[in-house]
Amino acid sequence: MDSRYNPAAIEEKWQQTWAELGLDKTPTDTSKPKFYALSMFPYPSGSLHMGHVRNYTITDVIARLKRMQGYRVLHPMGWDAFGLPAENAAIDRGVPPAKWTYQNIAQMRQQLKRLGLSIDWDSEVATCSPDYYKWTQWIFLQFLQMGLAYQKEAAVNWDPIDHTVLANEQVDSEGRSWRSGAKVERKLLRQWFLKITDYAEELLQDLDKLPGWPERVKLMQANWIGKSTGAYLEFPIVGSDEKIAVYTTRPDTVFGVSYVVLAPEHPLTKQVTTKDQQAKVEAFIHEVTNQSELERTAEDKPKRGVPTGGKVINPFTGEEVPIWIADYVLYEYGTGAVMGVPAHDARDFKFAQRYDLPIDFVIADPKDVAGFDLTPPSETEEVTQLVQVDYNEAYTEPGTLINSGAFTGMNSTDAKQAITKHAQEHGFGKERVQYRLRDWLISRQRYWGAPIPVIHCPNCGIVPVPDADLPVQLPEEVEFTGRGGSPLAQLESWVNVPCPTCGTPAKRETDTMDTFIDSSWYFLRYPDAQNVQQIFESGKTNDWMPVDQYVGGIEHAILHLLYSRFFTKVLRDRGLLNFDEPFERLLTQGMVQGLTYMNPNKGGKDKWIPSHLVDPNNPRDPQTGEPLQRLYATMSKSKGNGVAPEDVIAKYGVDTARMFILFKAPPEKDLEWDEADVEGQFRFLNRVWRLVTEYVEAGVCRKQAQLSDLSKPEKDLRRAVHTAIQAVTEDLEDEYQFNTAVSELMKLSNALTDANCQNSPIYAEGIRTLVVMLAPFAPHIADELWHLLGNKSSVHTQGWPAFAPEALVADEITVVIQINGKKRADIQVPAQADKAALEKFALESEVTQRYIEGKEIKKVIVVPGKLVNFVVV
Repeated sequence: MDSRYNPAAIEEKWQQTWAELGLDKTPTDTSKPKFYALSMFPYPSGSLHMGHVRNYTITDVIARLKRMQGYRVLHPMGWDAFGLPAENAAIDRGVPPAKWTYQNIAQMRQQLKRLGLSIDWDSEVATCSPDYYKWTQWIFLQFLQMGLAYQKEAAVNWDPIDHTVLANEQVDSEGRSWRSGAKVERKLLRQWFLKITDYAEELLQDLDKLPGWPERVKLMQANWIGKSTGAYLEFPIVGSDEKIAVYTTRPDTVFGVSYVVLAPEHPLTKQVTTKDQQAKVEAFIHEVTNQSELERTAEDKPKRGVPTGGKVINPFTGEEVPIWIADYVLYEYGTGAVMGVPAHDARDFKFAQRYDLPIDFVIADPKDVAGFDLTPPSETEEVTQLVQVDYNEAYTEPGTLINSGAFTGMNSTDAKQAITKHAQEHGFGKERVQYRLRDWLISRQRYWGAPIPVIHCPNCGIVPVPDADLPVQLPEEVEFTGRGGSPLAQLESWVNVPCPTCGTPAKRETDTMDTFIDSSWYFLRYPDAQNVQQIFESGKTNDWMPVDQYVGGIEHAILHLLYSRFFTKVLRDRGLLNFDEPFERLLTQGMVQGLTYMNPNKGGKDKWIPSHLVDPNNPRDPQTGEPLQRLYATMSKSKGNGVAPEDVIAKYGVDTARMFILFKAPPEKDLEWDEADVEGQFRFLNRVWRLVTEYVEAGVCRKQAQLSDLSKPEKDLRRAVHTAIQAVTEDLEDEYQFNTAVSELMKLSNALTDANCQNSPIYAEGIRTLVVMLAPFAPHIADELWHLLGNKSSVHTQGWPAFAPEALVADEITVVIQINGKKRADIQVPAQADKAALEKFALESEVTQRYIEGKEIKKVIVVPGKLVNFVVV
């Protein structure tokens, strides 16, 4: 028997053994309760980073624990494999996207297997595989049949040199194309959308069905959906039958409207613009339409606009107010128009100051108008004097209405309802519930994605591709230049097809789907991943769903999780699913941070100095010699602060890497990589190895413990063993506090090391318990030690230990003796001793006798289970 722990010698052996035994296969026996443990699947970039290792280790511990606790477990893995990087590789290196992607998948699959994860690889999916995206396309057709998929014009980022559409991430901070360097323009194209807004209310309300989600994530989703209740108001355009509609959550401010703003791209803009303003308006529109949405709405940029020359009538006051266009109003949001109330909105206040527009206060702090007569004027009475308040900035709080006609003197809350009701009764407004959430634009003018399965026929219009003709496969004979629009649109042999309905020459849709579509349903495919006849057998997926524990990064808190919830509800309404929410519990793990060096005198990416170029004892810039700042930052290539998982595994083994990741920080917190702490976990596993191998060499105890006849050391050790079982089990329930669970394993290891009853069956129980509870955390060393203890089956097939409550009860406890409040000694007393008995034991103590000799005891204070204090004079 090797007395030294050599991870390289055992880890590959056990991974092969587990595969041969099929330990990680998903059980088909439904008699046990189910547990679906899932990590968010990765993009196959080609190499794992420490963030991946942390995510998958967390899920693996949960999956292994649940198997030992008697659950049947589904723990799958797949690949979110469509996306831009593969297309970029094709452009830059001439490697077809499919070849590049599948090479990366093969490489990363091997890396994942090296981590010893208990994944059922028979359930593997890759979203770029035709047998997967066939069903992605089938889902799109379900949306189309339900009226939830439609086309309309929408703005895209257009590269005028390469003549291609760019994703937001392909536009740099200066608004230029990442490839050609051209100033990006905004261009209207017909695009496909999914009507997620039809489910806005249910998506919001059902957040209450998710007690197992972090509150912060639920709040982020609620804010993204952005429900608000307000008023829809119409302002008649002077000299026209048209009206400008606005939505506002502050109808109580409507008497303070001093201008109305249209989005530059609003259809009414052209109509309301006067001849003398036409040139200025057109120049402004041209400038604004080439800006991204982010540029136009950025908080830190001044808002700009121009007057159109047109006017509207404020229906509450009868007064004419000017119509402007401004960059910060977007046609896609709300009605595409807003009312400007500079006195009561901080953005409007700055805009009005910049362009010298009136600022009329119509709400005031109640204490500032306490002395005014705020009786509303009668209908025949003319208002001769306005209430003046002196504010240097917008007053945005609720308050008392002033200068507001019949509503003067009301508080904001009552006024909102009264003003909205007045608008409804007089036909120029109504109450409206509105959502910030917009329909989901899914069109991508790129190759490496799932083709949208429709055909455009000159006679029949939009025709769905028949189910029997799915999948619409991506052609392989494609040239990638990064120019001239989508590669699919340039391939006439693929584009031109007969209409499936009438046979007329027609054209395929050349847009592909947003890759978020692929990841919005993959978890539904895993339970029946090899089904070629249907998307999944509803019985199987409904049996395993919802996912019991989902683990992934906080960066997916909004879009991926929201879209997945949306898809689940639509497929439920289609009769395929019988549940409302896909993920029962969500754990958002923190980032992995590395020691990072930064030169504060440099800018951009140059300020980050790769760790391997720096002397940690004297950190200086290798080029300039300037001193560097040390900090922890999320590991990334650009910062040069990453640690390659394969390097750590080669040096310490997989189990040490897992133990460090689990021990260093709670799973939801950021983790600072520290080689010394990695070394510490390696030393701990070495101690456990020595503890077990020395025990085996001394002879494994096979005797049965006689619990009624245990010595004090045996009782103490049994208590330590069962305390550890209780503590580790509690740490692995609900909150998954892996770091404190590992600490409890260390305590148990120390208790076994210090115990002086190695020949006892209690010691044998402690050794076995330590190895079994170590198994989910460090699976390879645990199975090796389990077999060294003489067991034939895998440790991972053992049941999770249960603690015996009676073992936690101490026969004796330690009580402090105090003389005049100062501690003088500890004594051991029977745990059940009452106050009188405690006083007697303390009084008979040799220490007490020594301190009270020749003195009078004035008082005895007994705190049961803790101390006895003698007050003497």
